[in-house]
Amino acid sequence: MFTRMIEGKAVRYRRVFGKVDRWFPSSQLCSQCGALTGAKPLHVRSWTCDCGITHDRDLNAANNILAAGRADSSTPVELVSDVPSGARPAVKQEPTGSAA
Repeated sequence: MFTRMIEGKAVRYRRVFGKVDRWFPSSQLCSQCGALTGAKPLHVRSWTCDCGITHDRDLNAANNILAAGRADSSTPVELVSDVPSGARPAVKQEPTGSAA
């Protein structure tokens, strides 16, 4: 139900909504070289890939999810709306004529 609500808001505000597969290994992939490094316990907050890059677990996962969302439809991401990403700015804008 939550996903449907977000999808509806994305359509209403002309945004693109992408849903990453629940089992997408975002924290196990190196966001630089793409190597799958395997599962890590949750207490491991940073790790170094064989390519030499040291990753923060959460930032690496965020980079992988962003890349999957920007990739073509052959990735495990389901795009719900087809509005181009540059159609509207990503920042909140004040209405014209406001006295802010």
